[in-house]
Amino acid sequence: MVKILSRSIREYKLPSILSPVFVAVEVFLEVLIPMICSDLINFLQGDTFGVHGFSLVGVSTGIQVSDLGDGLGYVFAYAGILIAMAALSLTFGILSGRACAKASAGFAKNLRKDLYYKIQDFSFGNIDTYSTSSLVTRLTTDVTNVQNAYMMIIRIAVRSPLMFIAALALAFTKSWFIALIYLGVAIVLVVLMALIPMRAMKIFHRVFKKYDNMNLRVQEDVRGARVVKAFVREDHEIEKFNRASDDIRDDFTKAETILALNSPIIYFAIYGIILTVCAFATVMIVDTDSAFVQATGSLQVGDLTALVQYATMILMSMIMLIMVFVMITMSVESGRRIVEVLTTESDLVSPENGRKEVATGDVEFDNVNFSYAGDVNKLALRNVNLKIKAGETVGILGGTGSSKSSLVQLIPRLYDTTTGSVKVGGVDVREYDLDALRSDVAMVLQKNVLFSGTIKENIRWGKPDATDEEIVAACKLAQADEFISSFPDGYDTYIEQGGTNVSGGQRQRLCIARALIANPKIIIFDDSTSAVDTKTDALIRKSMAESLPNATKIIIAQRVASVEEADKILVLDGGEIVAEGTHDELMRSSDIYRDIYNIQNKKEDDGNA
Repeated sequence: MVKILSRSIREYKLPSILSPVFVAVEVFLEVLIPMICSDLINFLQGDTFGVHGFSLVGVSTGIQVSDLGDGLGYVFAYAGILIAMAALSLTFGILSGRACAKASAGFAKNLRKDLYYKIQDFSFGNIDTYSTSSLVTRLTTDVTNVQNAYMMIIRIAVRSPLMFIAALALAFTKSWFIALIYLGVAIVLVVLMALIPMRAMKIFHRVFKKYDNMNLRVQEDVRGARVVKAFVREDHEIEKFNRASDDIRDDFTKAETILALNSPIIYFAIYGIILTVCAFATVMIVDTDSAFVQATGSLQVGDLTALVQYATMILMSMIMLIMVFVMITMSVESGRRIVEVLTTESDLVSPENGRKEVATGDVEFDNVNFSYAGDVNKLALRNVNLKIKAGETVGILGGTGSSKSSLVQLIPRLYDTTTGSVKVGGVDVREYDLDALRSDVAMVLQKNVLFSGTIKENIRWGKPDATDEEIVAACKLAQADEFISSFPDGYDTYIEQGGTNVSGGQRQRLCIARALIANPKIIIFDDSTSAVDTKTDALIRKSMAESLPNATKIIIAQRVASVEEADKILVLDGGEIVAEGTHDELMRSSDIYRDIYNIQNKKEDDGNA
């Protein structure tokens, strides 16, 4: 996992290296400051200038008044050194923080980019594996968790052990006995602190799945806002969201309650060890002739101040290490979820040296069986044999669940067949470069999707370099020019996300124009005129027949009238082609087709009556 995630560091390797280097210098300067203060206090406490006279904060310094000039010069020299070291430590701390922020933010940026690019390469089968809400959570919450963990790893995780080791080492130079106390307490705390996050780990493991569930609730409510309001179900949806939100809150409360034990334990250890050190140090400073002091060594007042500061540094470094451990504990599950996406290989890839050009719009299905699960016992399409000549118009009818969409999705290779083959222009679709194949096979999907941007920008999805004249021509073919021209901003009208500021029929016609502008060899309409009236539907078909005579047109429809004039009509039932022919032929030979026609015509007759 670490190896895969580290690939996203890339151009941010230098700040990632500089951050720990700057931290090391900062720590070196920081741990030396108590040592210099200790030496200064010991100097002032000693007999260098005599044993009577000037005192500092109630402690006899041993400096004679006559020697104040030299003594103060010594003090000022030390003060200058301390100020310089503090300033340098601050400077390197700022540099480290800046480098760390740049590295972690850049790492997160690359990670999101890699995830997004990976998702773009996914096949429909891969996308079916992950829910949209789960992918959104991985791109946001999970990446943020990993970013925070990385920030701590390159700074805090370097600073803490360095400070621990340096402070402990310098504590040994002052008193090996007290330094051993520090070491013993540290070992006990490490064991205790390791057990606490391990219990929280199980909770973090499940909480991210609940994040997915909450995001799913939000996504459904936003997407289906009109339905929610139409059925007055706001309270019901709010209750569902509250349950999901409360579920996450409860888990995080449990986890944070467990992790909250860290602070009281650490601070108890800090104050306990300071009191213990002061008790031992008092004896070691005052009673220098005792057997205990003879065995452990004596101390001076300055040594005690340094040891107290080192105790604080040692224990505070442990607190920071625990913070890092907790953050890593939280981010491990996030990292696993991110790596799961990054390591998922697309079910569909372009072959090496794949064909770059589609010769004709001929389509052939040869003994095709297809299953979404890849299981021959759970087939969505069975024994499909079909030939479509370039330029033909083919209609497809069938009941709900008859696999009409599944059939046409095999042509641009949105899915691969389970057995058998699909050929376009006489070549197996698996031999084409995917971009080349899909550029010549345009689809207007059942779910019409428009993106935020102007109408022009949406139409140019079909042809990025399309001129304004080409856009207008395509929209005229799709019978969209009239309503576009009625907008105040015309073709520069801004489309809201999902096309919510245009009607369903207008949205469908814009999607048709987007497909037509690509001038494809094959164009597929997956029930994409269901929201337009029969007159507009007929005008669209007439325009296409006149302007794209050589393009193969495959139309999935619910209305017989939409495919009645097709060169060939397919009737699907249960994933099989149960009838094939022209309208007149099917009226004579297919009971299913005849029933659909009669039912629809009866409704029309009743409506006219």
